[in-house]
Amino acid sequence: MISRKSYVTLCTLLAMALTAGKLAFGQNCGCASNLCCSQYGYCGSTAAYCGTGCRSGPCYGASGVSGIVTDAFFNGIANGAGGGCEGKGFYSRSAFLTAAGSYPSFASGSNDVARREVAAFFANVAHETGSLCYINEINGATRNYCQASTQYPCAAGKAYYGRGPLQITWNYNYLPAGQSIGFDGLNNPDIVASNNVISFKTALWFWMNNCHNAITSGQGFGATIRAINGMECNGGNTGAVNSRVQYYRSYCSQLGVDPGPNISC
Repeated sequence: MISRKSYVTLCTLLAMALTAGKLAFGQNCGCASNLCCSQYGYCGSTAAYCGTGCRSGPCYGASGVSGIVTDAFFNGIANGAGGGCEGKGFYSRSAFLTAAGSYPSFASGSNDVARREVAAFFANVAHETGSLCYINEINGATRNYCQASTQYPCAAGKAYYGRGPLQITWNYNYLPAGQSIGFDGLNNPDIVASNNVISFKTALWFWMNNCHNAITSGQGFGATIRAINGMECNGGNTGAVNSRVQYYRSYCSQLGVDPGPNISC
């Protein structure tokens, strides 16, 4: 028989062990803002950390995006990029989902609205990047995208041509995007072409500020085209508009949702 003193000692040791185990588990959850704390208390950015059981950070389940942008859906787009494409391996589903975790309102509406928004976003991305082939705008370095301004002064030797999934362009976009996301948009625009999470974040930043309401309010896919490149509309570049619409119809079909009204501009 265990004596009362031994029993108390045993209980104390057990409590200490459980407390220590709890602390050891919890101390691994002080993740950086761009990392997820997994169900086991470790930091990371892949599905093992941001998926099932994710405790904090940009968890995939925050807006249900991961259930729509499946491996099959994302890879179906990415596989359109040839082996020699600069975007091959740079654009990844993991990077997209990590970036999307910072924009919980993206694809957060009803099932149909959420799926239309995903289809609309990737339709424009596929057109802008050639199915995730391009990171940098073709011949972009030869073009001047610096608008003179004391509010967003262009840095010497830096170019603000299109980069990333939606080819963010101009100094007046790089500055606020960087301020919102957390990078120096004027002095380090190249990070958009070298960090795949930041790259997707710039696209989502632009989307949420310029296109999100068009889809969620029922204006239709055509309004997103106008927001991204209005010069294509009204006969400006019918081929480009048709390309975006074709991608949109295809992705809506894949996601099992009606494209809705006003799909062209």
